Amino acid sequence: MQFTISNNELLKLNDGEAAAFPKYTSQLINWANQNAQGTRPKVVGQMSDLFPEFVESTSEILMETWKKWYLDKFPNALNDAAEKIYKQVQNLQNAIPLIDKELVYRWVEDLVITKTYNGMYFQKAVFAKIAELKNQSFRLATKEEERKGIDGFVGEIPYSLKPDTYKTMKRLQEQINVLMVYYKKTKTGLKIEVAE
Repeated sequence: MQFTISNNELLKLNDGEAAAFPKYTSQLINWANQNAQGTRPKVVGQMSDLFPEFVESTSEILMETWKKWYLDKFPNALNDAAEKIYKQVQNLQNAIPLIDKELVYRWVEDLVITKTYNGMYFQKAVFAKIAELKNQSFRLATKEEERKGIDGFVGEIPYSLKPDTYKTMKRLQEQINVLMVYYKKTKTGLKIEVAE
């Protein structure tokens, strides 16, 4: 048997009720939280550890008993998180009046032109540097080669260029059968790791 349970249905089955928020407010609060990091484990605790601990501690697994258990253990956490997020919301409120069509245009231009160019340029720069260190020539991959996960060649050797965070994203990794080059952007440039 196969079936699905929607988030709203899951809430109802677990004696909960989805909170209602005015249009766009939830997205803005979520965005503010990403910047403020108000719900990080150091502020509110590690939920993947806390909830199983709660379940083991009681035979009455209800939303209200969870709330009581959590607030007994972390009495200031919700307020601390809300305070951090609200400060960021105030920052957003101050920034929104500064956004006009010209600023949006500049933002789009920066994304589409500058950041795309810089992204492609550092790819070229990485392969040029590897080629220089190996005293060989280099070239960027063709579209056909890119479909195979190849970003460039140094001599005849194909390489794939990925951010260093790619190594920790196992669920997203495709099977790439070429040598890997990992990069990390820093304030001062790029850190490169070449698999040999």
